[in-house]
Amino acid sequence: MSEKFFKKLPKVELHAHINGSISEDTMATLVARKQAVDQDWRLMYRKGESDTLEGVFKMFKLIHQITDNTDAVYKVTYDVIHEFAADNVKYLELRTTPRAEPGTGMTKTAYVEAVIQAIQDCALEDIDIIVRLILAIDRRHSVSVAMETVNLAAEYRKKTEGLVVGVDFSGDPSVGDGSDFIPVFEEARRHGLKLALHLAEVPAPDETWKLLQLPPDRIGHGTCLQPEVGGTQQLVDFVTAKRIPLELCLTSNIVGRTVPDYDNHHFLFWYDRRHPCIVCTDDKGVFSTTLSNEYSVAADTFNLSRDQVWQLSLDSIDHLFSDDEVKRKLRHKERKLTRSTGNPDSRADSEVRSVRWPHIFAENGS
Repeated sequence: MSEKFFKKLPKVELHAHINGSISEDTMATLVARKQAVDQDWRLMYRKGESDTLEGVFKMFKLIHQITDNTDAVYKVTYDVIHEFAADNVKYLELRTTPRAEPGTGMTKTAYVEAVIQAIQDCALEDIDIIVRLILAIDRRHSVSVAMETVNLAAEYRKKTEGLVVGVDFSGDPSVGDGSDFIPVFEEARRHGLKLALHLAEVPAPDETWKLLQLPPDRIGHGTCLQPEVGGTQQLVDFVTAKRIPLELCLTSNIVGRTVPDYDNHHFLFWYDRRHPCIVCTDDKGVFSTTLSNEYSVAADTFNLSRDQVWQLSLDSIDHLFSDDEVKRKLRHKERKLTRSTGNPDSRADSEVRSVRWPHIFAENGS
């Protein structure tokens, strides 16, 4: 399969952190505005430099330095959406942790509103992408801070008529006990918010088991669920029985060294069991990747056929956090329409035409 095939593939991205998705071009623009920032930042930002989970979190400290005001937050969100659209991502769920910056006067509310404004402005433009927002809870912070995030998510879910769709749980997995946040997640559920939880990024079977009892609507990474990597058969059996979808970010796991190499990535373990698997980028900027590239890596590593790649992308629709009406429309169009492509002379177009794919994302509205 050619590079153009993966680029033309209509895709769904369900695990993308806004600040980790900043492109090098956007970084350069924002760094230029900050004289105090180390101008050798490019050395850190190139693929391979953030080569451990610890290194990744150091990288985010730099990113937070340059996104300490609402103008920067708006620009980052706006640019990230356009970049995903250029990669032929048709539906995107962005996630971000609301942040206050006393030095610039930015409040958490202002942060969230800047992100939402960028999403709404993009929706008015002629780009073929639907975007929803997940507010993230950082496990390094307190339970009370987490509850503030849930309250913000609930408030803006109502104000935006469903643009905010859920909450995420992320941050350094070696810090704290995630089960302390269970009351927070239960409160989120009461507000109708979906749960996308980073689980088992490192071996933590007791914590993982407790959080699975919620259960989450989707699992981020799930790197260490299996017994051979520090999990348990009980965890595997529970996730399998509940059919909890896994957001799998191959390059992120390799660069962050939570998985030794692509051949040993847990994608194959779950995919071979016909478990719901969603290919995602995690942090396309920090890890110098695209969703097209992630599909290409998965296909090359695990010998997926063209049909399997298409089906993997198509099945992702089942796991959106958008309302049922959005998914109903997508499925309805899937049954009635076939996919159309651009340049009939290209090899990629020839590859794409041999597989049925409905042009189900033609409308931005829900």
